[in-house]
Amino acid sequence: MRFVLFVVALLASAASASAQDERPRAFVDASTVVPGLVVDMRYAGSNNFVGRPIAGYEAPVCWLTRQAAARLAEAQAELRPFGLGLKVFDCYRPTRAVADFAAWARDLNDTARRAEYYPNVDKSQLFALGYIAERSGHSRGSTVDLTVIDLATGAEIDMGSPFDLFDTRSWPTDATVGSQQRTNRLMLQSVMRAHGFRPLQQEWWHFMLEREPYPNQYFDFPVTR
Repeated sequence: MRFVLFVVALLASAASASAQDERPRAFVDASTVVPGLVVDMRYAGSNNFVGRPIAGYEAPVCWLTRQAAARLAEAQAELRPFGLGLKVFDCYRPTRAVADFAAWARDLNDTARRAEYYPNVDKSQLFALGYIAERSGHSRGSTVDLTVIDLATGAEIDMGSPFDLFDTRSWPTDATVGSQQRTNRLMLQSVMRAHGFRPLQQEWWHFMLEREPYPNQYFDFPVTR
C-alpha cells in the first residue's frame, strides 16, 4: 500500500511540474498584438548585469498576459502620432530566472559587470536595497520593462540612465538627471498610467498592470518561441 501511495505521489508531482512548465493559453507573444513593438529581451543574451543568458530564457520573446499586451498596444497607439514607439527589455520572467538572479547576487566574487550596472553599490547590498528579490511580479505575466524610441531612427530617447542601472539615478523622481530626461520619464509614466499600468518607485522602466489577471500566481514556463 505504501508503495502504491508513493507511486501516486510521484506521478502527481511529475504532473504538477509538467503543468508548471506549460505556457497557459492566456499568454500571448506581445509582438503579435502590439504593432511595431521593438523587442530587445536582455536576459535571453549576454547584454545584462549577469553577463550571460539567464535560466529560462531560451528565446528573445516578450510573453505577456492578453490583458497586459492589449493595454501595451493602446500605449503604442498613443505614442505613434508623435513619431515615438515602445521597446521592451523584459516581459514575463520565469521563476527559475528569478532564482538565477538571486544565486548570482549571493556570489560576491562575481562582479564582472559592476562598472556598467552597479558602480556605486556594493554587491552585498543588492538584496537589502531591493535591486534583487526572491520573487518578481514579472513572473505573473503582466509586468514589463520598457523604454521609448524615436520611430524614424530607432534610437532610444534619453532617460538619464540606462536600463537595469542599480542606482538612485534610475528612480523616476531622481533630480540629478537633466530636465529633458525628467520630462521623458514623466511622459513615459503618463502614457503607461493612462493605459492601466502602475510604475515602480525605483525603476523608470518598470510597469505593472493594475488589474493583472494572476495577482497571486507565479509561473515558471520557459521563454520560448
